[in-house]
Amino acid sequence: MDITGVDVIDDYRLRLTFEDGTVGDVDFSGRTWRGVFEPLRDPAYFRRVAVDTAAGTITWPNGIDMAPEPLYAEVRANLAHATPPR
Repeated sequence: MDITGVDVIDDYRLRLTFEDGTVGDVDFSGRTWRGVFEPLRDPAYFRRVAVDTAAGTITWPNGIDMAPEPLYAEVRANLAHATPPR
C-alpha cells in the first residue's frame, strides 16, 4: 500500500494518506533515533519529510525512508478519517 501524502502535524507526528484513501496519524515522539536515522532527532530536519512517489513511502533529504507496510498498520490504528477506495 503506497503512501500518497504526508503532513507534519506536530513535532514527530505525521498524518499519512495512503492510495486506498486511508488517512491517519503516526507518532514518532517515543522513538530513539540511532544510526542512519539519527538526523531525525532534529525536529526541523524531521519536518523535511516528503513522499517518494516512486517508492510509495516517506523519505528525507539524506535518502532515509521507511517501509510503508508498518506505517499503514499504525495509521489504521490511528485513523484521522478514511474514504472508500475508488
